Amino acid sequence: MITQIPLEHILLLSAALFAIGVLAVISKRHAVMVLMGIELIFNAANLNLVAFSRHDPQLMQGQLFSLFVILVAAAEAAVALAIVLRVYQHFKTANLNQVASKEG
Repeated sequence: MITQIPLEHILLLSAALFAIGVLAVISKRHAVMVLMGIELIFNAANLNLVAFSRHDPQLMQGQLFSLFVILVAAAEAAVALAIVLRVYQHFKTANLNQVASKEG
């Protein structure tokens, strides 16, 4: 017998992921940690999409939209990591405060 997880529990988990992601983006100074925070925010949004689409099993709009968000997030991560590598090669640091204070 499969038990259904209540929607409230999924939304609480999603809110916690979103809050942790926002906290990481705001508080961390390392570029890779900021990217990880953005990925947590994307995952929280995907969790909400899938949770709400569960209420209408005939229409899979939430799952399809979530798939597109995952694809965009993967492309964003690849481009962002390439930018971080170029910034590191130029400034010899991945600390965002030091990069912002240095002039090219």
